[in-house]
Amino acid sequence: MNDDTSKPEDNKPTPEAANDTAPDLQADASTEAAEADPVETLKAENADLRDRLLRSVAEMENLRKRTEREIGDTRSYAIAGFARDMLTATDSLSRALMMLPHEAREAADATTKSLIEGIEMTEREMQRLLGKHGVKPIEAEGQKFDPHKHQAMFEVPDPTRPEGTVVQVVQAGFAIGDRVLRPAMVGVAKGGGATGQPAEGSIDKSV
Repeated sequence: MNDDTSKPEDNKPTPEAANDTAPDLQADASTEAAEADPVETLKAENADLRDRLLRSVAEMENLRKRTEREIGDTRSYAIAGFARDMLTATDSLSRALMMLPHEAREAADATTKSLIEGIEMTEREMQRLLGKHGVKPIEAEGQKFDPHKHQAMFEVPDPTRPEGTVVQVVQAGFAIGDRVLRPAMVGVAKGGGATGQPAEGSIDKSV
C-alpha cells in the first residue's frame, strides 16, 4: 500500500524561497538598466567634458586680457611720478620767462638773448618729451568746470558766460592716459545762467 499522502499544495514554493530569488531578479534588472544605453552615458560625459573645457578656455582668455591690461597700465603710468617732477621743472622755466619784461628782453645784449632763447628751447623740449611719453595738457579755458580735471581757485563775476565756465587758467593741468597728474588751477565764471544770460533774480549793475 502506497503511503504517499502528499498534496499538490506541498509542491508550491515557500515564501522563504520566493524571497531568495527576489535579489537575483533585482540585480539582473539593475544590471540591465545600467547597460541599457551606453551611448547616452557617453553623451552625458562628453557634454560635461565640453562644459569644463569651455569654462577653462574662458578663464584663460579673461586672464590673458587682464594681464595685457595690467602690462599696458604699467607701461603707461610707470613714469607718473617722474612726470610730476618734470612738470615742476618746466613750471619753473615758464615762470622765469614770464617774469622777464618784454622791454628787458629787447634791450638785452647778445649773450643775455642767447641765454633767454636757450631757456625757451629747454622748456619746449621738456614739453615735447612729456608729450612723447603720453603726458598731455588738460583743456580748461572755455570748458565746463570739471572737478576731476580742474581746481577752482576763484570765481569771476561774468553774466555773459554760462555759470561754471572756466574763464582763466592760473596753472595748466596735465594728464597721462586717463589719469590726472595734476588738475588745472582755474578761475570760474559766476553770475551767468545756463546760456550765458544773467541768472534769474540777479541785478544787472551795468545799466
